Amino acid sequence: MGKVLVINGNPDPESLSGAMASAYKDGVEKAGGACQVIHLHELEFDPILHYGFRKRIPFEPDLEMAQQAIRDCAHLVFIYPVWWGTYPALLKGFIDRVFMPGFAFQSVPDSVHWIKLLKGRSGRIIESMDAPMWFYEDVYKSPAKNSLSIAVMNYCGIKPVDYTVFRPIKGSTHEDRQAWIKEVEELGVEDYKQVMVKTS
Repeated sequence: MGKVLVINGNPDPESLSGAMASAYKDGVEKAGGACQVIHLHELEFDPILHYGFRKRIPFEPDLEMAQQAIRDCAHLVFIYPVWWGTYPALLKGFIDRVFMPGFAFQSVPDSVHWIKLLKGRSGRIIESMDAPMWFYEDVYKSPAKNSLSIAVMNYCGIKPVDYTVFRPIKGSTHEDRQAWIKEVEELGVEDYKQVMVKTS
């Protein structure tokens, strides 16, 4: 296990998130690593967890692929835009369907404790948004970041989880975006070096 997995949570096939996902992959490969990118807009699956955890919904092939990719990775990266303070519904639905009991975590009977089934992996979150950081952090209380890093990734054993944000998207120039994409590529290089230190 030394592979990097990038999940692009933007439903728009022509998004900045998609360009960043490709750039991150380029960075990992430039550092000598292997990286897989999953663009959620390309997958075919029902994003609604119709019965919660009470009743299992049959898994679509794309979700089986995604679970296996998570099993195989040493470093998991989520890239998405912040909409209404949190991540897009498509990414929420993907998490609901994929991070299931028995795969990502396991409850302990008659206990408030649980077993973290995705230990041994590190993570990164890359967000893009328009909101000023003070507003996102002080007023909104960083809901997308906290939900994903604490309530999902840490809960399942993925840590540490590094965080990067690019803003403001509105009003940004082509040069701004190209600089951000280049920065994401450099993150891919540096993150993979850390993965190699951890797994060597």
